[in-house]
Amino acid sequence: MGLANWLTVLRILLVPVFVTLLVYRKPGLAILVFAAAALTDLLDGWVARRHGLQSRLGAFFDPLADKILLTASFIMLTVLKMIPFWITVVVLSRDAFLALGTLVIHMVGARVYPRPTWAGKTTTFLQVLTVLVGLVAYYWGMRRVAWPLLWLTAAFTLISGLQYLVQGMRFVNAAQDAEREEPHELYLR
Repeated sequence: MGLANWLTVLRILLVPVFVTLLVYRKPGLAILVFAAAALTDLLDGWVARRHGLQSRLGAFFDPLADKILLTASFIMLTVLKMIPFWITVVVLSRDAFLALGTLVIHMVGARVYPRPTWAGKTTTFLQVLTVLVGLVAYYWGMRRVAWPLLWLTAAFTLISGLQYLVQGMRFVNAAQDAEREEPHELYLR
């Protein structure tokens, strides 16, 4: 396992630290831990590309680590009333929809090769920004995250969900086409 994957493991390990800091009302430290976790996301991709360490494990593991970090963050910020419940529902629903779609694709016999899309990358950036702004607002005793950022994050979350839906349908269609083209075995009696 290369450095890029170790950075991803570190991001996952920082999640319980981050949540614990928020539970014990230590928003300043929580901001630092979240920023460190977000930095590992940038670094692992850079290291993998720079040193040719891209792998199927990394392609699966990195988005999973992002989902774990962002899911915990959105839930905690909702509990702390720094972001409204509806944005967390949008974010978590999209992720549940993607997980269900991946399961369906595997069930029909197709393989999923996750490729980040422009909307997916933008969504991740906006979700990280939303969490950071929420943490800073919490630290400074402000009421909530600005509505324009929430709406922009929600819009890109939905757009990327639709983009991944289209991508998933292509995987399913390719699997069905491949199944139709396979020669059938003849059984002689």
